[in-house]
Amino acid sequence: MATVEYAHISRNSEGVPVLSGTRTKVVEIAVEHVAYGWDAQELHQQHPHLSLGQIHSALAYYYDHKAEMDADIDRRRNRAERIKAELDQRQGEPPLLEKIRTTGRLP
Repeated sequence: MATVEYAHISRNSEGVPVLSGTRTKVVEIAVEHVAYGWDAQELHQQHPHLSLGQIHSALAYYYDHKAEMDADIDRRRNRAERIKAELDQRQGEPPLLEKIRTTGRLP
């Protein structure tokens, strides 16, 4: 199988595709494209530090790896939802009050 190279795309130290010379992950551009329906021009307005070429490369990478990228987006969304649920649970009752309840001093 041939290796395909994308202009403006490299991998960071963790192997995640990023826009070369930036810390912007391809998945971040893909999420905004999918979630907000932003085209390349709108993405460029939202990220003026990126060139239009970088944005087009990110979108090309996304569409060429759509199944893999969509799975990554789903994993990220699920993780964020789990973290939010855990935080909401923790904020329900202060730790001291919870500790007092476990001693049986409060109902």
